[in-house]
Amino acid sequence: MRVRLNLATNPLETHRRFYLGASVVGLVAGALFIVLGVHFFQLLKANRQSRVEAAQVERQIGDLQRERRELEQFFKRPENDKLHDRAMYVNTLIDDRSFDWTQMFMDLERLMPAGARIVSLDPKLAGDHVELKMVIAATSEEAKLKFLQTLETSKELSHVELRSDHAPSSNESADKSVMEFLAWYSRG
Repeated sequence: MRVRLNLATNPLETHRRFYLGASVVGLVAGALFIVLGVHFFQLLKANRQSRVEAAQVERQIGDLQRERRELEQFFKRPENDKLHDRAMYVNTLIDDRSFDWTQMFMDLERLMPAGARIVSLDPKLAGDHVELKMVIAATSEEAKLKFLQTLETSKELSHVELRSDHAPSSNESADKSVMEFLAWYSRG
């Protein structure tokens, strides 16, 4: 027969709870370590890829700057200076032809009230607008006032300046008033 005797001065304590808690904390810490390690390596890989892309962009910038210097040297040559002047002239011609003159005349026709007419028109292309020197004749004061009111509300014409307003020089004309304007027609 066996008799179990406890000869210890302190009672027997079990550390199962401690071992279980330490195991759970260890597993959570291990999982967190693995997750953070994977994230770190992903960041390291992305950083490496960013450096490669940045180096490619810097190489492209260097190539473009070198090409720009070469082009600047090419265009500074005296024989190419004449080509530059010719290109400016051709670009001006192209710009003149690309302006929608028909639309401008249609807009001016729409602005003219009954009893008013354009006597002369001197358009000059100036950048993004056309400077118009206009001579307008009106058969009555009412037509003159309607035209002036139309000019005030016009979206196409701006910087309108009345240069003169006088009676026509010949008595044969049915016009009562002749006005000279300077105005800007903006491309719409």
